[in-house]
Amino acid sequence: MSEQRARPVPKPGVLDIEAYVPGKSRAPDGVKLHKLSSNETPFGASPSVQAALSEVAAHLELYPDGQANALRQAIAEVHGLNPANILCGNGSDELLGLLAQGFLQAGDEAVHTEHGFLVYDIYIRAAGATPVVAKERDERAEVDAILAAVTPRTKIVFLANPNNPTGTYLPADEVRRLHAGLPSHVLLVLDAAYAEYVRRNDYAAGVELVSENENVVMTRTFSKIHGLASLRIGWMYAPEAVVDALDRIRGPFNLNAMAIAAGAAAIRDRAHVDKTVRHNDEWLERLTNELTALGLRVTPSVGNFVLVHFPEGAGRTAADADAFLTERGFILRRVTGYGFPNALRLTIGSSEANRGVLAALAEFLAR
Repeated sequence: MSEQRARPVPKPGVLDIEAYVPGKSRAPDGVKLHKLSSNETPFGASPSVQAALSEVAAHLELYPDGQANALRQAIAEVHGLNPANILCGNGSDELLGLLAQGFLQAGDEAVHTEHGFLVYDIYIRAAGATPVVAKERDERAEVDAILAAVTPRTKIVFLANPNNPTGTYLPADEVRRLHAGLPSHVLLVLDAAYAEYVRRNDYAAGVELVSENENVVMTRTFSKIHGLASLRIGWMYAPEAVVDALDRIRGPFNLNAMAIAAGAAAIRDRAHVDKTVRHNDEWLERLTNELTALGLRVTPSVGNFVLVHFPEGAGRTAADADAFLTERGFILRRVTGYGFPNALRLTIGSSEANRGVLAALAEFLAR
């Protein structure tokens, strides 16, 4: 009888993590694809990005700037910030992971809301800490529930604002109330990936709160409104002490040269951003109204997507709708992992895609 050979074993907790599963992106052969599952912009990247990429392409043998200075300076100029308080990452996902890695360890806890971004749970567990879930009300984060979840072991509170996949948000005064209720050693992480889409007077992405405090950070992304999802660019505005800590543990060249150049060009093209926002404003209202008129419940959203809830009856569920839409080339996002087994998240796409999915859903419900 041969002796069983030992093999490397991950540290405790790693194999308990549910791997993140992206939205599907394929339609049946011969059917035109309308991918409305990943909250991508229908307008793509700014035209100025192509020129920036061409310049970098001539020198691919060179290492990128390890500090991403050109990108940090562009972000600082557009948002009126100090570059010393900005850290860039391989998508805001990397920055969220670095925050967990840098500030959590075994025995610690971190709080996120019931329907918050799935990567929070992943990064908390990967750091060896324990995730604590705060209940939401009407698919919206509740400050009192978050504060009630805080214990002496809490080190981080993650808040997506606006939240994905619900599209709901907390007004600025509620975020300030949340911060005021946290101990000073607890880090409040405001994930503002969809901030550019919000057109509410009571909303704030978090810049002022970060500027005024030592325990608040704000993360942002170029994957959504700037149309650079494939290049993986994120940034964080944070106290210098937090930037310094994460600078010590990030990869030395965590942003490639094309990402740095493309991000700097994209964030300066405000006309492109404004065009995208106008399209989103028009279709967010229209999709919400027309889906509601079809008899579907839609969670009020301020992002570039809507969460659509389906009836429970056989043949009318979210799974049924998903299969029906996929056969016609409309790919939406199943959100069972977020706690919504009978809902689909619909990204606001091109006018053609939006009209098409409305017509397809009307056909589905009329069967």
